[in-house]
Amino acid sequence: MILFHLSAITLAYIIDSIIGDPPTWPHPVRWMGSLISALDERLNLGVRKKVKGTIMLILVIVLVGIPSLLIVWAGYQLHPLAGVFIEGVLISTTIARKNLNEAALEVYDPLAAGDLAVARMKLSYIVGRDTDHLDEGEVVRGAVETVAENTSDGVTSPLFWALIGGAPFALIYRAINTCDSMVGNKSERYRQFGWASARLDDVMNWIPSRITGVTMLVFNIPERVSYRSAWKILFRDAKKHPSPNSGWGEAAVAAILGVQLGGINYYKGQISNRAKMGEPLCCLSKQHIIDTNEILNRTTRAFILFLWVGGMLIELAYTWLQSTLFI
Repeated sequence: MILFHLSAITLAYIIDSIIGDPPTWPHPVRWMGSLISALDERLNLGVRKKVKGTIMLILVIVLVGIPSLLIVWAGYQLHPLAGVFIEGVLISTTIARKNLNEAALEVYDPLAAGDLAVARMKLSYIVGRDTDHLDEGEVVRGAVETVAENTSDGVTSPLFWALIGGAPFALIYRAINTCDSMVGNKSERYRQFGWASARLDDVMNWIPSRITGVTMLVFNIPERVSYRSAWKILFRDAKKHPSPNSGWGEAAVAAILGVQLGGINYYKGQISNRAKMGEPLCCLSKQHIIDTNEILNRTTRAFILFLWVGGMLIELAYTWLQSTLFI
């Protein structure tokens, strides 16, 4: 079954590279968002919000997991190739490599044309921080940090869970991650209600985020520091991020580019001083947006290769174990 999952993962990468996420097409993540919003309105009331938030999370997982499992099962019952195709299509809806590339380029293009105001506006579409008064370096930092952080959330983590449990696990991961995005913040409304979503998202991303950070450094040559120094930066700075997982991508990208990420952000006028990652060996420039996209693309291809190697080893070990037990 792992070979089927690996084939579906590869197909999903190809589909995402060609099609991406057309905004007018129906999409499971948008359906998840509508479901979460409806449950939020009905359950996020009164007392015992932590319990109600946990119930919401369980309902979302069940309502996403069971239909996807039945759809994939029906495909494999029809024919193995049909099963792989259906899994590939479903997995492709959980990854966003092409969209991340395009979102970053939409910030880069106006910067390249000298239009800082439009670049600020485009950045505001993909970050939560205030962008109205950012200079060019800070706009670049926002774009680079977004791609670096979302390499795991938006690409490698769903692929990792697709190897473990096929399209149903990839969709369940995406459902949990969407719950965290929508209700997992620490505002007064969601501090209790989003607790379970935030904690489970941390658990689901723990392994793949670390594999992602390591993969970034293995398959991307640091521009201004030695490999030895880059590894030190990764393991020194990844843990500084307020998220237990997001720092791995950001620290790896900072080490590879020879820049410093993090610093002061403003959210609705409120200051947030984020830990700095990497060494400021050069100033952030618009070219770093292109470089970060290339890191994302190389890391994605390398991660799929890693999944193939790991999956084949698991398959060989399982086959050997079966033959040993039944001799």
